[in-house]
Amino acid sequence: MAVVEPVETPAGARRRLRLRNPATLEEIGEIEVSTESDVRAAVERARKSQPGWASLRFEERGRYLRRAVRVLLERQDEFVDAIVRETGKPRAEALAVEILAACDALSFYARRAKRILADRTLPVHLMKTKKLRIAYRPLGVAGIITPWNFPFLLSLNPTVQALMAGNTVVLKPSELTPFSGQLVEKLLEEAGLPEGVFNLVLGDGETGAALVEAGVDKISFTGSVRTGRRVGEACGRNLVPCTLELGGKDPMIVCADADLERAANGAVYGAFSNAGQVCVSTERVYVVDEIHDAFVEKVVAKTAQLRQGAEGEFDVGPMISESQLGIVERHVEDARAKGAQIRSGGRRNPAQAGLFFEPTVLTGVTHEMAIMRDETFGPVLPIMRVRDEDEALRLANDSPYGLNANVWTRDKGKGERMAKALQSGSAVVNDCMLTYGVTESPFGGVKESGVGQVNGEIGLRSFCHAQSILIDRFGAKSEVLWYPYTAKKLGLLRRALRLLYGTPLGRLFS
Repeated sequence: MAVVEPVETPAGARRRLRLRNPATLEEIGEIEVSTESDVRAAVERARKSQPGWASLRFEERGRYLRRAVRVLLERQDEFVDAIVRETGKPRAEALAVEILAACDALSFYARRAKRILADRTLPVHLMKTKKLRIAYRPLGVAGIITPWNFPFLLSLNPTVQALMAGNTVVLKPSELTPFSGQLVEKLLEEAGLPEGVFNLVLGDGETGAALVEAGVDKISFTGSVRTGRRVGEACGRNLVPCTLELGGKDPMIVCADADLERAANGAVYGAFSNAGQVCVSTERVYVVDEIHDAFVEKVVAKTAQLRQGAEGEFDVGPMISESQLGIVERHVEDARAKGAQIRSGGRRNPAQAGLFFEPTVLTGVTHEMAIMRDETFGPVLPIMRVRDEDEALRLANDSPYGLNANVWTRDKGKGERMAKALQSGSAVVNDCMLTYGVTESPFGGVKESGVGQVNGEIGLRSFCHAQSILIDRFGAKSEVLWYPYTAKKLGLLRRALRLLYGTPLGRLFS
């Protein structure tokens, strides 16, 4: 039974989609799909509202976000209920990763945007008669397309950054989790955000494609590599800047001197949190030979203690969709057929009615298996034995992806050196999955894991155009390079060239 399915409607009526809880498969509601004209109308509303919103001082924009924090604190149980109903994830995960992190993002950008986006004066190294100012100007209307795995946070976080930068927003959440997008709308409405500043459109890929083509001034997309390529191609054709936060196949390296207890705990959490449906999930582990068996023993024992369920206290929830569960099944079966050993799990959970796959640990894996090459995005932890740390680094970098990685060693200096050797947009030493959650940290991938970065100063400034303003300081009647061109000026330029770039003193000043 599909979690999202079309609803039969009369000829000529708007398309509708029916949603089910992936943990119980119970129906939770329907949405009406926004059409191309709906999307263009939303962009037009945002366009009309943007100048007034951009004219507000940072303190005034931040005031709305601080109100949103208060609303979120007061309504946290209601918001958690809605997120859990839509995703099936444990309440603790929803509270920590969706609500707490959302409060942090709202507070962080409300407080710091003024400093980060303040006009800057830079020294001009050659033309001392000029003054250079950098002004961060809002782009206009931001189109934001977000995924289903952390549907509230990943919808709110880029929205907050775009708003504090002076843009208005049109948000299109995943069709698998549209009600979390509606939570963002409800939150900002109750915070008193002016009409038209935030706009919500609901639907599937057809609606997302309409938003990309609707004349927005930036697209912020989080999702799969396949869809991200299409978004990037459309943005390139339309000359619209975009940020693409795409998939990953994040490696974990366990060195011989690692704290095995902590590393095993980190591996289990990094692989199975949110049922492995995290862009920075640990998807493959490389363990140095001499500690491999001890590490595996600890991981298997800890995995066996995990509780999977749909209600009450549990640790691991369901997959979001039948298609996502099918990918996990194919990867595990491919690994088994090619010689991998299933040390834990390895199948759908027969005790649950919903889309549950048991937390699974594999050993004896190789790079000839899909489980070590392709993004799984599910509760599977493949562990590979390696000779040494050099082989671990080589194999970790043998991937088209490069989003996040983690290294485990008691030698923090070595850990940092190894992190720098990894081809990843970010890395963690002796921990996992933190880089998106650290608000100050720019986050984004290399290779096929994305284009651009979100979060922190870089993420906030990515919703702006950095305008250079060069100001003459002294008001002379003419400049050296202005007309007329004469032999005297030509000689002066040649002497200046030799002085500035042909002598030690000149090179010092230039």
